[in-house]
Formats: sequence, structure tokens, C-alpha cells
Amino acid sequence: MFLQALLSRCRPAKPLRISPHRFASFLFPRPQARHQPRLLLWGTAISLATYLTFSPRTVHLDADSQSFPEPSSEDSAVDPATSISFPKTMRVSSKINLPPLSLIGLGVRTVSFLNIKVYSIGFYADLDNPDLMVPKDLSPEEKIKYIVRNTACVIRIVPTRSTSYTHLRDAFMRALQARLVKGKQEGTLTEDDAQSAASPMRKLKSLFPNSPLTKHTPLDVFLSPPTLGRPRALVFRDLGAIEHDWVATELVLNYFEGAVPSPALKKSVIEKLETFGTK
Repeated sequence: MFLQALLSRCRPAKPLRISPHRFASFLFPRPQARHQPRLLLWGTAISLATYLTFSPRTVHLDADSQSFPEPSSEDSAVDPATSISFPKTMRVSSKINLPPLSLIGLGVRTVSFLNIKVYSIGFYADLDNPDLMVPKDLSPEEKIKYIVRNTACVIRIVPTRSTSYTHLRDAFMRALQARLVKGKQEGTLTEDDAQSAASPMRKLKSLFPNSPLTKHTPLDVFLSPPTLGRPRALVFRDLGAIEHDWVATELVLNYFEGAVPSPALKKSVIEKLETFGTK
């Protein structure tokens, strides 16, 4: 009797039966009502950020980065070193009305003693700006500085071979750091000015993705025209923008002062501006 009672207690229990519906609800429970306000708040924040990023107040270059039709020969200039074409007139696509910009000069960037051609560069500016009164008696170098400081400009970079955004980013940062040091040494940049440039330079560095920039894909760097009461913007097409007068103008002037990235570009622009002037 004792053995029989013991065996009856050791019988396996009946299997637990759970319906498929209850099992799925156990693995993927529905969110509780108390989480709903947080989700709504995040959605509102994302919508607000989108509005601030693409509101009409912000210059946004929204051209298709995957398609760049070649301009016709009569409407373009060709870099003889790379055979890359640049339109003689560029219209910047943006949320605000911007005038067409004129091609002033172009040239190739080469590296190492082998003169490897890295990319072609075109320099554009709004020369039809009625407020741009360039004195004719200035030297071509002074005219370049006057134009950069007083009207909208674009630096267009077209790689001759596939490269990366980080490669260009590093070149931009090196150029700005060098000009920062030079400005402090020459006394044209105060310590306070240098400190104020630190944050926009960090933001500029963060704009560039770790991804390739394919051969013959233009990267346009747009310098907004001066606006009273607001710092100038430097907009990298499809990447983002920074706002700071010194950073924005100095990055563009880097192509024409000191050890320039492309002597051919500087020479081309100087030749164009030799006789240019409005007063």
C-alpha cells in the first residue's frame, strides 16, 4: 500500500497548455497606456526638429546628389587638366530665392611629386549683386577677398576618382586650423574670436559621413551673402550647415591665400578679375 501511494505521487503532472494567442501576447506585450504620452512627445520633438532644419529661414541645397547632367559645351567651361565640365552659371536650389552665380575660375588639385590629379575646383560668385561695388583699382587678390566678404559664393569640388567625405573633411579642418594659428600670430584674430570659432568648427567636422564620394560627383560648398544681424552660413550640399562669419569666409579664402589647394584655380580667377570692377 505504501509503495502504491508513493508511485501515485510521482506521476508526471499534466502538461501546461497555453494557447498561441496567449503565448504571443506574453512574448510581445502591448504597450501600456502610461507610455503613450512619451511616444507622442517624441513625435512632436521630431516634427519640430524637422521644421527647424528645413524652414524657409535656413538655406538648404536640395539638388539630387545622384544625378548631375553634363552642361552643353556652349554653357560650360572644361578643366583642361581633367576634362571635367563646369556650368558657366550655377543656380543654387534652395528654400529661399537666390540669384544665379557666375563661374569665375577653375583648376585642378594635385598631390605628391607625381602630380596625381585629385579633383577639379570651380569658384562661383554673385557678380550681378547690385550691392557689390568692386573698386577697379584693387589688385586681383584684393578683388577676390572683397568678393568673398561681400556676396554669395560657391566652391564646387569634383573628384577625378572615388574618394571619401572624411578625406575632404580632414582637408577642410587642416585648412581652418592653419588659418586660425596664422590669424592669432599676425594679430588679426583675437583669443575671443578663436574661442567662438571652436564650436562651429566641431559642428563642421561632424557633418561629414564615413561614406564614399564617388568619381565626378560634385560637392558644393555655398557661402551665403552677408545679412545684417546674422552670421554668414556655410552650407555643404546634402550634409548640413554651420553659421559663423570667420569660419565661413576663411574656408573659402583658403583657396586663394597662402599655400592654396589649387594654384591653377587661383591663377584662373586672377586672370578673370584683372579688368573686373564696377567703380
